[in-house]
Amino acid sequence: MSSLRAILEGPVLEAAPALLGRRLRSRIGGVITEVAISEVEAYDGANDPASHAFRGPTPRNLTMFGKPGGLYVYRSYGIHWCMNIVVGEEGRAAAVLLRGGVPTVGAEEMVRRRGREDHLTDGPGNLCQALGVTGEHDGEQVLGRGVISLRKGTTPAEIERTARIGISKATESQWRFVAAVAT
Repeated sequence: MSSLRAILEGPVLEAAPALLGRRLRSRIGGVITEVAISEVEAYDGANDPASHAFRGPTPRNLTMFGKPGGLYVYRSYGIHWCMNIVVGEEGRAAAVLLRGGVPTVGAEEMVRRRGREDHLTDGPGNLCQALGVTGEHDGEQVLGRGVISLRKGTTPAEIERTARIGISKATESQWRFVAAVAT
């Protein structure tokens, strides 16, 4: 198993599926919540018309051009917070959107934050809300023991690869990765 640092320093299309099963932990207001990452999408900066970084750096996307392991948090449609983990070479702006997870720690707090017991962490906005991630966490480094941290986990036995969801450009790219769940 590669180290988390090595995964994040690698190419986005290798890093994205390698993040499945890893644990993402938040420590907000002294409360710990954690998920096993179950769904991600890859975005490849200047090589990807669907990427926020396709046209270059802006005040909104500047974190994407930073060091691997940076957390890029943005508002989607002015409503939901979404988070990406920056991967690859600094300055290249590749990132992995975290779309979903399976609660492993602090499910009760996730229910409180979400105001419901179902659909706690399915979808990028729900995931951020359940973990307490907001725009103030943009730029956090997930390697180490900060407020938001990435940890080892268990690689899923099977990974499905599909087209990304909710985009209008580069829709043919099979850059969504989902941990297959046995039924």
